[in-house]
Amino acid sequence: MSDAFTTRILNISTGTEETVTDLTRDCEQFLRENAAGRDGLLNIFVPHATAGVAVIETGAGSDDDLLAALHTLLPADNRWQHRHGTPGHGRDHVLPAFVPPHATLPVIGGRLELGTWQSVCLVDTNVDNTNRQVRLSFLG
Repeated sequence: MSDAFTTRILNISTGTEETVTDLTRDCEQFLRENAAGRDGLLNIFVPHATAGVAVIETGAGSDDDLLAALHTLLPADNRWQHRHGTPGHGRDHVLPAFVPPHATLPVIGGRLELGTWQSVCLVDTNVDNTNRQVRLSFLG
């Protein structure tokens, strides 16, 4: 495989509560090991039907605000047609329409180009699946 394209799978344990998990350090480490100072694109992809990737501020309450907003938009109740698993689990299958399962971000000089307060995060509202995979791919 050409060194212009490199990929890695991260295995993330999200636990039994809805969560926003910061992946920024993992992304930066991957780029330090693989980008070799090149410009390119980092793609983050979650191969799950009930999780997504968001670029948001974390640590100042925004991650909790995101989960609260998702509760308002997608309540965990019995309105959903998809009804297996934990009550309200159908909403987890709608989540990727609001928080997509991917993001593609610029890499300049081997470094992730994020704004001052931006972080790359895994958003997981599915408490039935505590183990997630995240694929990082660099093209440069």
